[in-house]
Amino acid sequence: MTVYLVVFIILAIILVAAAIYAVIQKDLLYAVLGSSVISLILSVFFYLLQAPDVALTEAAIGVALTTIIFVITIRNTMRYEHDIEKSGVKKSSK
Repeated sequence: MTVYLVVFIILAIILVAAAIYAVIQKDLLYAVLGSSVISLILSVFFYLLQAPDVALTEAAIGVALTTIIFVITIRNTMRYEHDIEKSGVKKSSK
């Protein structure tokens, strides 16, 4: 029981750290990788809570499919904010 609790606490700490990393990261690709780590840890949580079907779904959709879609989107757009400023594109002030 205590080993199970220790694993849960360690995974929860990693989950919070990955969430903070994904939010404060300036590079969009690294933010997406942080988001996929969050989904991976959540799928491990679901498995430990004896919900393997939900864990497999979270791993397939959250880790694989969403990450692939985000990476393709980032590849087709500019990755950095300062590239927009250097290119002379002005932001609208609404």
